Formats: sequence, C-alpha cells, structure tokens
Amino acid sequence: MARILSIDYGQKRVGIAVTDPLQIIATGLTTVHSKDIFSFLKEYLNKEEVETIVVGYPTNLRNEASDATRFVNPFLKKLIKTFPLVNIEIYDERFTSKMALRAMIDGGVKKKARQNKALTDKISAIIILQSFLESKNQNY
Repeated sequence: MARILSIDYGQKRVGIAVTDPLQIIATGLTTVHSKDIFSFLKEYLNKEEVETIVVGYPTNLRNEASDATRFVNPFLKKLIKTFPLVNIEIYDERFTSKMALRAMIDGGVKKKARQNKALTDKISAIIILQSFLESKNQNY
C-alpha cells in the first residue's frame, strides 16, 4: 500500500504529516517554508509511494471559505497540476490549530516549546490526517 500525506498549508510554513505504508498511523513528518513546498514534495514523492495528498481546507463556522482560503486555492491548483497522478483531497481543517495547542498542553509540552509555530503546524497536519483516516474508515 502507498502512504497518505497531509498538508497544513500556511502563508509562511507548511506542516506535513504522513501515514505508514499500511495507512494506519499518522505521524508528523516536517515543517517547510511555503516557498519550498513543491521542491520538498517532488523529492519526497520520488522516494516514497504516496497515493493521496490531503490538504487542510480552511472554512469558517458556517462552512464557508475563510480568509485563509484565498491562499490555499492557488496552492491546490498548482498541486493538482504538478502531481496529476496523485489523488488530491481537501479536508476541513477547522480548529486544528487549537486542537494542536490543546494536544501539546495535554502532552506536557513546555510553554516555550508551544510557542514554536512550526511544531503547531506539524501537529495540525497530523490532526488533519488522523481525522481523514477516521472518516475514511467510517465509510467502509
């Protein structure tokens, strides 16, 4: 089986998480600068078999596009064009940053470490991926 990769796209940083080859466990992979995301993905997809890329899609409480959507949409278009053989899915990323912060607090991460936005972005990507996996498993 191929991996599933998730992306928490932001203007400055991109959090990335990935499953194991059996698509059971979501693990944080890295955080890269937004300008470097496509070179990172090209290199990663050359080394690893990825069947699906899940992109966190920012919506508001009314399930409408949020302010951040205007940055994610061009990224999605370029992603689809750059990797036409990879299935691209969007997944609601509402509250993932707050959930990531809560997970760090519950996990005993010190306040100074919680201020690391790259860590928050990576944990958000894990939450997006884990939620996607759970929803996928409910449909079977």
